[in-house]
Amino acid sequence: MALFDLPLDELRDYRSASAEPEDFDAFWAKTLQEAREHELDARFEPIETALKTVKIYDVTFAGFGGHPITGWLTVPAWANSPLPTVVGFVGYGGGRGLPHTHLLWASAGFAHFVMDTRGQGSAWGGGGETPDPVGSGPAFPGYMTRGVDAPENYYYRRVFTDAVRAVEAARSHPLVDAARVAALGGSQGGGITIAVGGLVPDLAAIVPDVPFLCDFPRSTTITDRSPYREIGNYLKTHRGHTADILRTLSYFDGVHFAARGRAPALFSVGLEDQTCPPSSVFAAFNAWAHDDKQIEVYDFNDHEGGGPYQEAAQLRWLPAHL
Repeated sequence: MALFDLPLDELRDYRSASAEPEDFDAFWAKTLQEAREHELDARFEPIETALKTVKIYDVTFAGFGGHPITGWLTVPAWANSPLPTVVGFVGYGGGRGLPHTHLLWASAGFAHFVMDTRGQGSAWGGGGETPDPVGSGPAFPGYMTRGVDAPENYYYRRVFTDAVRAVEAARSHPLVDAARVAALGGSQGGGITIAVGGLVPDLAAIVPDVPFLCDFPRSTTITDRSPYREIGNYLKTHRGHTADILRTLSYFDGVHFAARGRAPALFSVGLEDQTCPPSSVFAAFNAWAHDDKQIEVYDFNDHEGGGPYQEAAQLRWLPAHL
């Protein structure tokens, strides 16, 4: 697919038309307060592997509703004092996978906490193990329209809350330096990263790659590729509900979380990305409130973005901020 979105010079100035709800902050404060009424109960069980250079812990903690959420914590085998830490979130349909698949950041001397995404983990990778015990009204297949009838019911209310609690769980481990924690992820994981960056005020940095879940009014109309298309397909059946659905989605739009971002940020974008259109990524980047921010632009890449080149950029950029 050739370039299909705005020219790069227009993208650098683009601002989303997504309307922020008046009670956005109150909604999220209440959501997190309710989650914290449940004990975090973070448990770290060491597991045996054939790996010699890292130690890995099987993690369980209480997320939204007190529901058990799983993850992996990977640390260098030599670690005996608190480390700078990356809390990672995975892409749409994936799960935490197998423990040996998360070695990059521990190899660079970081602790790495990866959160399993509730209800996902069966589309690619090594799978997931965290159920979502909450049902929803009628929805289009996928996750984008589950509970979309109201913000209180929406699927990503649970996921974003889980993600905030994942940061709290990671910080509870003695090998994690709570003052040097960054959030990182690609696609859906990038969207979750932006949300966490807006909800956790004292992160050291965020690193969202080709982020999803941003600028819903434009993303749902400019691309016909899933997952955004799930919303359009839902509205093809539920005619006349567009304004109501966009209102629900506005509580979860990365643009509004970005406006509350207080940490340095390294974004990335692919200019041929039809899954997460470039304008939606720039909408979040341009809204990011912290002055220390940059975006890596990959001119001829689709949703794969920079791939290993972006990992190299992260390895150069993140140590200076942790």
